[in-house]
Amino acid sequence: MDSTSRLIPYAWKYRYQLLFSAFLALIVALLWGLNLSVTFPLVKVLLEGESLEQYVQGRITELNVEIETRETQLQELNDEQHNAAARTQEKLSSANHSLAMFVAIQDWVLPWVPDDRFDTFAAMLGLLFFVACLKCVFAWTQEVVIGAVVQRCVMRIRQDALRHVLRLDLQTVSTNGTSDLLARFTNDSETLVGGLSLLGVRLVREPLKALACIGFAFFLNWRLTLLAVLVVPLLLASFHRFGKRLKKASRLSLESMSRMYKLLAETLESFKIVTAFSAASRHRHQFHLENREFYRQYMKVVRVGALMSPTTELVGMIAVFMALLPAAYLVLRGVTSIWGIKLATSQLDVSDLSVLYALLAGTLDPIRKLSGIFRHIKASAAACDRVFGIMDLSTQVAEPACPRRLPETIRSIRFEGVVFSYADRKNATRKVPPVLKGVSLDIRKGDVVAVIGTNGSGKSTLINMLPRFYDCSEGAVLFDDVDVRNVQLRELRSRIGLVTQETLLFDTTIYNNILYGRPHATHEEVEHAAAHAHVTQFLEQLPDGFDTVVGERGQSLSGGQRQRIALARAILKDPEILILDEATSAIDHHSEQLIHKALQEFSRERTVFIISHVLSQTFVDLVTRIVVLDDGKVIGDGTHLELLTSCDRYRSLCQIHHRAA
Repeated sequence: MDSTSRLIPYAWKYRYQLLFSAFLALIVALLWGLNLSVTFPLVKVLLEGESLEQYVQGRITELNVEIETRETQLQELNDEQHNAAARTQEKLSSANHSLAMFVAIQDWVLPWVPDDRFDTFAAMLGLLFFVACLKCVFAWTQEVVIGAVVQRCVMRIRQDALRHVLRLDLQTVSTNGTSDLLARFTNDSETLVGGLSLLGVRLVREPLKALACIGFAFFLNWRLTLLAVLVVPLLLASFHRFGKRLKKASRLSLESMSRMYKLLAETLESFKIVTAFSAASRHRHQFHLENREFYRQYMKVVRVGALMSPTTELVGMIAVFMALLPAAYLVLRGVTSIWGIKLATSQLDVSDLSVLYALLAGTLDPIRKLSGIFRHIKASAAACDRVFGIMDLSTQVAEPACPRRLPETIRSIRFEGVVFSYADRKNATRKVPPVLKGVSLDIRKGDVVAVIGTNGSGKSTLINMLPRFYDCSEGAVLFDDVDVRNVQLRELRSRIGLVTQETLLFDTTIYNNILYGRPHATHEEVEHAAAHAHVTQFLEQLPDGFDTVVGERGQSLSGGQRQRIALARAILKDPEILILDEATSAIDHHSEQLIHKALQEFSRERTVFIISHVLSQTFVDLVTRIVVLDDGKVIGDGTHLELLTSCDRYRSLCQIHHRAA
C-alpha cells in the first residue's frame, strides 16, 4: 500500500474540519473569480464611456429582439426540419436565460449603482477591496484549520511510530540505527508537516481558484475557453514526469541527511575520544564529505523543482494564447466564426476580450503556485515513506498468540541446546556464524551464577535470552518448564532486574532515576533501595541530595555513583532474577566493595547472574557457581576452586587478571 494512502485513517478523524476547510477554500476561489470578473464593468465605465445602466438596458433590448426573431424562425420551420428546430430552440433558451439574468441585475443591482461614472468606478473599487479583505479572512481561517489538523495527524503518527519502536526487539533497533530513527522522527516528520500543510491549503485552494476562473470564462464563452482547456493533459503529463524524479531525489536527500545525523551523533557522543586522539580534522573531513553529498542530492531536488515553474508557466501561456488569439480575431474583425467554425453567439467587444483575458490570466496564478509547491509535496511523500517505514519494521521477538503465565515462584531456569545468530546488518538474507552453539544449563533458584568468558564468547548474548532481548534460533529457554517465548513480555520482564556495564541514567533527579524501577513506589521504599545500594553515602556530599539532576547520561556523577544508582533502581523493582552485565568492570575498588556488600543481602532467595570477563576476588565468595563460555560453548561449570583445577581457560583468565591487578 502506498504510504500516502496510510495518512487517510489519521485524517479521517478530523474529516469535519477538513470539510470545513474545503468549504472555506471554495469561498476563497469564488471570491477570486468574482474579483477578476469585475474587469468587465470597469472596462465599460472607463474605456467605452458607457454606464452600466445603459449597457444593461441595451442588452435587454437586444435579447428581446433576438427572442422575437428566434420565435418567428421556430414558427416558420416545418415538422421535417428537426435539426434546424433544435438549434433554434437551443439559442432561444440561451437568450431567455440571459434575459432573465439581465432583468435581475436591472431590478436588484442597478438601484445601488451611482449615476456618476466616477462614483460608479469608486464604488467598484470599494467592492473589490471589501471582497479582497473577505477573501483574506477566509484564506487565513482555512490555513489555521489545516495547520491544526496537520499537526494533530503528525503528532498521532509520531506517537504510533514510537509505540511501534518500543515493541521492537533490541537487535532490530540496533540494526536500523538510533541516528536514522531520530532523523525519521524529527527531520522527516517536519518535512511531512510542511508537505501536508501545503497539500491541505494550496492543493485544495489553488485548483478551486483555477476552476472558478475557468467556470466564469465558460459562462462568458465556452467555445473559446475550451480551446485553452485542451492543453491540460500536457500540463498533467509534465507534473507526472517531474513528480517521479522529485520523489526519488527527495528520498535520496533525506537518506543523506540521516547519515549526517549519524555522523554528528557519533562525533558529539565520542567528543572526549575525538579530542584525546586529536581526530577533529578526520571527523570534520567526514562531515564535509557527507555534507557535500547532501548538497549534491538536494540540488537535484532544486533543479527539477525549479524547472517545473517555468515549464508550467509556458504551458499556461500557450493555453491563454489558444483562447485569446481567436478571441482577438473575432473582436478586431467583427465576426463570430473562424473558417466556418462558430466561436461566439454574438459579436464580442473589447470588454468581453478584457474579462476573458483577466479570467485566463487569473488561472495562471494558481497553476504557477501549484508548480511551486509540487516539489515540497513530493519531498513530503518521500518523508512519508520513511516515517511509515518505521511502522513497517517487524520485531523478531513477538508477543505469544496464546500466552502462558509464569509460576508465582520461579524455581529453575534451563537453557536447552540454545543456538543464536545475529542478523547481518547489510544483508538480512546472508547467513552469519552462530554466536551460541548448543548451550545447555540448569540453574536453580537462589544460585548466584557468574558467566565468564572473553569478548565475543557469547556470555552477554546468552543471558539476554532471559528477558527476551533476543530469541534463540534453536533450542529453548525455560522458566519452570515454561518457554519464555510463550510468556507475555511485560510479565516476563517484570520478574527480571538489570544493571548494565554502561550505566544508562536519565537527565533527571537521582530520586526519579531510582523511582524508574517501580514508578508507583513510595518515598520510603525509594529511600530504602537507595540505602541498600549505598547511594545515601554520597548523597550527603551533594547540595540537593535526592533532587540532584544527574545530567545527560548521568555525566555529572562518577562511574561508581552511577552504578550504585542503577543497582538501587534494580533493587526497588524487587525482581526474582537479577542480571549484572559487566556491572563492576568500569568502577573503582571501593564502589565494587559496596556493590558486593549490597548484593550479599539482596541476593538471598533470588537468582543472580553476574556477567564478567573474570571474577574479582571481591565476588568470588559471593557466587555459588561459575559458567565459562568460549566460542559460544560451555567449557566449564563449577565453583571457583573446581574450575581452577579442571578448566584451563578459566585458570588462564584468572592468571591474566591477577597479573593485571
